[in-house]
Amino acid sequence: MARYLTLDDVAVAGRRVLVRSDLNVPLADGTVTDDFRIQKSLPTISRLRDAGATVIVCSHLGRPKGLDPSLVMDPVAERMRELGAFPVRKLDAVIGPEIEAAVASAGPGDVLLLENTRFEAGETKNAPEVADGLAALCDVFVLDAFGSAHRAHASTVGVAERVQSAAGPLLVAEVEALSKLLEDPERPFTVVLGGAKVSDKLGVIRSLLPKVDMMLIGGGMCFTLLASEGFEIGSSLFEEDRVDEIGEMLSSVHGDKVSLPEDIVVADRFAADAESKTVPVDDIPDDWMGLDIGPLTAERFASVMHGSRSVFWNGPMGVFEWERFRAGTEHVARSLGDFKGFSVVGGGDSVAAMRLLGLEDTVSHLSTGGGAGLEMLEGKTLPGVAVLERWV
Repeated sequence: MARYLTLDDVAVAGRRVLVRSDLNVPLADGTVTDDFRIQKSLPTISRLRDAGATVIVCSHLGRPKGLDPSLVMDPVAERMRELGAFPVRKLDAVIGPEIEAAVASAGPGDVLLLENTRFEAGETKNAPEVADGLAALCDVFVLDAFGSAHRAHASTVGVAERVQSAAGPLLVAEVEALSKLLEDPERPFTVVLGGAKVSDKLGVIRSLLPKVDMMLIGGGMCFTLLASEGFEIGSSLFEEDRVDEIGEMLSSVHGDKVSLPEDIVVADRFAADAESKTVPVDDIPDDWMGLDIGPLTAERFASVMHGSRSVFWNGPMGVFEWERFRAGTEHVARSLGDFKGFSVVGGGDSVAAMRLLGLEDTVSHLSTGGGAGLEMLEGKTLPGVAVLERWV
């Protein structure tokens, strides 16, 4: 387990506290369409505010290359005000004399939100001038953005190298939940993986296979594994350059822990209104593509999960965005909702499924960070977490 300071270890009353939150939320027409990450960020901000700190919040939003008017933080600030029921002053830059003056004029309990950190060209390069500018704003830095902790950026690592830094409560909860799966999971331990590309998750598959009791794989990524097993997959998505590598992995000593679909919902084209039908996995028509796991597979996956004591789920079982191809993902989500053991759900679509069905409070931990969680489970060091250890 990483060792770092937490808010219990740091005096914040009367001090300027910079909080790196994860406010990278989807927008449509200038409105926040999913406020899950904002909701998760607010308890830390409220705690600091109530403790008498001047709170400066920063986050990236999207992946702009410089200033992008469609990705300003104003809609985020508005949603923070609505959900938090406290004033939030949105600033129009990230660093600089005007921002320093605004922070200096603020008092205990005030909350200021900086502009999108990625509007600064040096943010993603951990440029010294950006890290220095952020450090000039605060007496204490709090990293509470688990979803960005795997990036060595100025707002995650650079500033933490310059001022006293601590892990926020959300970050602590994320690390503890995933560490429990890595270090001492209750058994049987089952991992459920989905999503489009197996290449995105090869590292975590290799890392977790020796540690799990069962690995259930659906989503678009399953077709590369099925192809490596010799199945005809029609026009389904797959990564041909990974087939041999996957084949070697499945034939390894731990390969028999991997469970693949036995039936597939296929479509005649990639469209929400495509003609669809359910077929056995060995009977996918030549010109059809798999867009969801079938009901037999969904039921079997649910049975394995219910026979487990620990479950980690990342990635939808099909094209979750389209209702016709949502049943597999929904079945997994509802099965986790009934699960009585220790459960962690990570990844945007998996979390969205739990929230869509009103099941977010039924799992042990709903993670805000898909990529960071996978990297941690893969055994990688998260730079944003590692840098905090220097302050212990």
